[in-house]
Amino acid sequence: MHPLRVYVSIFFTFDPERRTKTFFHVTNSDIKILLVDDEPDILELVGYHLRREGYTVFTAPDGEQGIEIAARETPSLIILDVMMPGMDGMETCERLRQIPRLKDTLVVFLTALAEDYSMMAGYEAGADDYITKPVKPKVLMSKIRALLRRVVPAVEESQARYTAGDLVIDREGYRVIHQGREMVLPRKEFELLALLASRPGRVFKREEIMDQVWGNEVVVGGRTIDVHIRKLREKIGDDRFKTIKGVGYKFEEK
Repeated sequence: MHPLRVYVSIFFTFDPERRTKTFFHVTNSDIKILLVDDEPDILELVGYHLRREGYTVFTAPDGEQGIEIAARETPSLIILDVMMPGMDGMETCERLRQIPRLKDTLVVFLTALAEDYSMMAGYEAGADDYITKPVKPKVLMSKIRALLRRVVPAVEESQARYTAGDLVIDREGYRVIHQGREMVLPRKEFELLALLASRPGRVFKREEIMDQVWGNEVVVGGRTIDVHIRKLREKIGDDRFKTIKGVGYKFEEK
């Protein structure tokens, strides 16, 4: 199985001309997943496949440590075994739901119990879904990708407008304010700038930029990205856009 592409598109604006969504994204490495299970083999197997997809993974062998890690790291997803010695999954889930900063975190039970009463008890404890054992890697990863799509609205709303150094970028209004003055940029220049500035210091690969800004349905020349970067450098400053030879570009904050 080939690893999932290393980004999950979840930030977007709407382009009325093309009637499509233009995506800004969080990479898989930005997504934290916590595994809580008393079986080392499960932690190793599931953790391996999640890390292979690029996710940032934390593990805990029991509920107490799981709660401690969750409160500290605020994961997007917690995969929680039901049958654990000491504090079982139900009690762990109830306690997790009492932590305010985890209100948007998905909690999914990993269990061999598929009875209706067990699932109902889990949902009442605050679980969002179930994954049944034995775990099949392909099914597991498909399930996790589907679950993570549920966090889209919360992230999208919080990132509609953001600041990167002396730039203010308003994705919904397609507006850029540079050093206190509003700039008007062509649509593709704006989308390229918004993508790079969404993660200052992060290197975006050329193929990633091409896919996110131009999309797979548009055929453009190999120098298209370079031309748009040159135009942005002329308008915003040459020192803001760094070329990583043979890889791509990154945006530098002042």
